[in-house]
Amino acid sequence: MSPEQLNTDAIGGMIPVTIDDQSFKVKLGTSILAAAREAGIRIPTLCYHKDLCVSGSCRLCLVEIQGQRGLQAACSYPITQSLTVRTTSPEIRRARRDIVNLLISEHKGDCYTCLRNGNCELQSLAAEYGSYRFPYGRENGARQVRIDEGPIWRDMDKCVGCFRCVRTCRDIQEIGVFAKHGRGDGVRLATFLDMPMLDTLCVACGQCVNRCPVGALTEHDYTDEIWKAIDDPDKHVVIQTAPAPRAAIAEEFGFAPGHSLTKQMNTALKRMGFDKVFDTNFTADLTIMEEGAELLLRLKSALVDKKPAALPQITSCSPGWIKFMEHVAPDKLEHLSSCKSPQQMFGALIKTYYAQRAGVHPSKIVTVSLMPCTAKKFECERPEMGASGYKDVDYVVTTRELARMIKQAGLDLPKLPPSEFDDPLGLGSGAGLIFGATGGVMEAAIRTAYEIVTGEEVPFEKLRVEPVRGMEGLRVAELPIKKAVKDWKFLEGATLKVMIAHGLANARKMLDGLRSGELSGYHFIEIMACPGGCLGGGGQPIPTDIDIRTARAKAIYAEDEGMPIRKSHLNPVVQALYREFLTEGPCGHTSHKLLHTHYTPRGARIL
Repeated sequence: MSPEQLNTDAIGGMIPVTIDDQSFKVKLGTSILAAAREAGIRIPTLCYHKDLCVSGSCRLCLVEIQGQRGLQAACSYPITQSLTVRTTSPEIRRARRDIVNLLISEHKGDCYTCLRNGNCELQSLAAEYGSYRFPYGRENGARQVRIDEGPIWRDMDKCVGCFRCVRTCRDIQEIGVFAKHGRGDGVRLATFLDMPMLDTLCVACGQCVNRCPVGALTEHDYTDEIWKAIDDPDKHVVIQTAPAPRAAIAEEFGFAPGHSLTKQMNTALKRMGFDKVFDTNFTADLTIMEEGAELLLRLKSALVDKKPAALPQITSCSPGWIKFMEHVAPDKLEHLSSCKSPQQMFGALIKTYYAQRAGVHPSKIVTVSLMPCTAKKFECERPEMGASGYKDVDYVVTTRELARMIKQAGLDLPKLPPSEFDDPLGLGSGAGLIFGATGGVMEAAIRTAYEIVTGEEVPFEKLRVEPVRGMEGLRVAELPIKKAVKDWKFLEGATLKVMIAHGLANARKMLDGLRSGELSGYHFIEIMACPGGCLGGGGQPIPTDIDIRTARAKAIYAEDEGMPIRKSHLNPVVQALYREFLTEGPCGHTSHKLLHTHYTPRGARIL
């Protein structure tokens, strides 16, 4: 193609293209796949994912381009001149069916017993292209099954070589646990030296699971143990439900992303046999009280007492982020808030405060957490999480797993009547609810801290702290404090500088700034390991992409605006907890024992 032709075609940066007899213009460099999707034309894919860089390895997206020999991969073909494209023809259909049949020939696994049965991209493609037989044979017997003892399980006999997990871990999280090993038909997925995943830098975030198109990667499933506890009359089984699953679980029942079924989910849990259904938003509110007090104490130490204080303070709600920090920045652990996550705070209170009130011995209580996160399964096993004398949280169930349990119980979630959370730990504020979205912890903290310091509400319409909302990987905001009440007069005239990051690649950028001193003027930083925050957690419904995560965030924020209490410090149950049990107040002796923790320098691992 001559420069003259390129200039003629790309007037205004727009290129004319015709796909299946539809003519339109696209931006210079747009892939054929993206152009087709803009026009509402479907091209099948397997290795492609909207969140990831292009691979072009599966070849399912083959198309015909007029004037060119052979079929081309639509995902990796940029449009730089006027093109005429066909996305379906006898040759294309035969090629795609051959590719699907070849994949099936090397895909060992019985669909009936696979966790992805009914939500498997290879299974859907086989149905679409009529792969009802095995023209290239089929592998019989296990070849390289490997199940890890940890939150993430691997079954490499099901791997189809799309290597989405490699790109997810390398590009989104910048960890690189996985890599391609071998060449040609001997290529396989493996960790460094074939080490177990938890012996690498793996933080158990589960983002690889969320992007695996088949069942090669799954979470460690404890649902049988949970059913056993529910069926045991000698056990008192309670469940806490985090905010992110309620904004996503409807997707497992056929709803579009962004539909909340919180109260129907409460009914389902009660009918399944849980003795109490509590709201993790309660301890999200408690986290704001403890973490906010910790921040104000650090500011007082630095600004008034002129003593060293680890600023900026960094949130500690995301267990994947915590493990990442322990590995790559053990020298900066002092910057982490000492607060446990809301999940672990809840577990500690269940086996102390609640056990006393309910008259149930802690040894008979089984605590279950509904979480959007596979890393929560790792967190609840940490040896630090047992200050009550018992394991804080016994089992973690993901959103996907709970959906399966609801179906096993014969319940149709959307058709259930609504019901409320149980007392006494069932009341949470809107501030606790928005913990599920990236920026939510920061917004909840600002709503409370600003009011405590100034005696006034945050100066944002309807309490929407817009500067900290959004899906940008790194966001910063400044909040001037023009006046302050007596106890916090030293902050008057100061400007609170905050930062939000989600996804570990962005967290690494933040750590670089912390080491270089660029963040010395910042006071508070929120980090979430997963893109989109908990709404994009590794235990959420599959698939995920930025549009799905944005829809879930809208559901969370809409529910927040309809709640009667929208600030953590106004939660009357939290207030009662401090009067009756944590009597020394936030960051007092009892709360430090039960609600705060320490971290473990693990050192960097070479992968």
